[in-house]
Amino acid sequence: MKLSTPRWWYVRERDRAAMPMTRILLKPISWIWAAVTARKIARATPVDPGAPVVCVGNITMGGTGKTPVVREILARLRASGVEAHGLSRGYGGRLSGPILVDLAVHSAADVGDEPLMMAKDGPIWISRDRAEGARVAVLAGAQAVVMDDGHQNPSLAKRLSLIVVDGETRDGEWPFGDGAVFPSGPLREPLAAGLARADAVVLMLPNEVAAADPELLALFGATPVLIARLSAVAPPPPGPQVGFAGVGKPWKVERALKAAGCELADFAPFPDHFAYDAATLNRLAARAEDFGAGLVTTEKDWARLPADWRGRISAWPVRAKFSDEAALDALLSRAMTPPA
Repeated sequence: MKLSTPRWWYVRERDRAAMPMTRILLKPISWIWAAVTARKIARATPVDPGAPVVCVGNITMGGTGKTPVVREILARLRASGVEAHGLSRGYGGRLSGPILVDLAVHSAADVGDEPLMMAKDGPIWISRDRAEGARVAVLAGAQAVVMDDGHQNPSLAKRLSLIVVDGETRDGEWPFGDGAVFPSGPLREPLAAGLARADAVVLMLPNEVAAADPELLALFGATPVLIARLSAVAPPPPGPQVGFAGVGKPWKVERALKAAGCELADFAPFPDHFAYDAATLNRLAARAEDFGAGLVTTEKDWARLPADWRGRISAWPVRAKFSDEAALDALLSRAMTPPA
């Protein structure tokens, strides 16, 4: 059974009051998790697949807007004439790969929701073995590989490593919580260790927030920071809506819909990558009928819907927009340039 992301993860140390005993009891597991991750990275010998690898990853467990950043980077590389292929583990899918995602053949149950979503734009490979997946992509013509997630995966030599960080700090929220590693907190590894391997941070700000929190920016030290926001491709559907989302931080989808002017009658959160069955969808439909409302969800959630439900539910797609596109293009250009 999938569990929802604990909101108490995202309360900073100075404000923490929630779940104190749970945090303490989970600490020993956190120490083991961090030690195993560090040992795996230290002992690895990264493989060069024969083309530049751009990794877009997280230091936290998710809900940062990473996949829209991957899509934007793929789009920019392709627009510049680079044959760029995406590479994903295919989380939530049954296939281990390496395999090229085919929209006419595969479902989210086969390859995962995010690869299925990204395959609308161009070639996306899924592979549990990232090094093998990158090698196959290069053999198929990839001049660059953009890896969705994998900052803690040391199997590939990365020409550029970006980490995406949620810039929301309002109402006591903090992207790194109290600094604890999973499961006592949201971090995949200690912040300092993750930052040391990053070439830049992509700080994802809410659209209604004008500037990044200076206290948060100070944590990144000398690591370059690129500001990005999730921009809606189109307005939310008109009229009253019942929204739902199974993503890392579903409450952020609720906020974003309201900020975009959606007449949100109700909102249902689900765990990340939640598999929607008929019973769940029927309950959502009944709830919408109570309000005389439509149903709206994210593009990622829509990819997991059964085919017979897709015509009844609106997808609300978003894209990552960078404040300084020239700075992003400069990083990508350097990554595409062969080392001396």
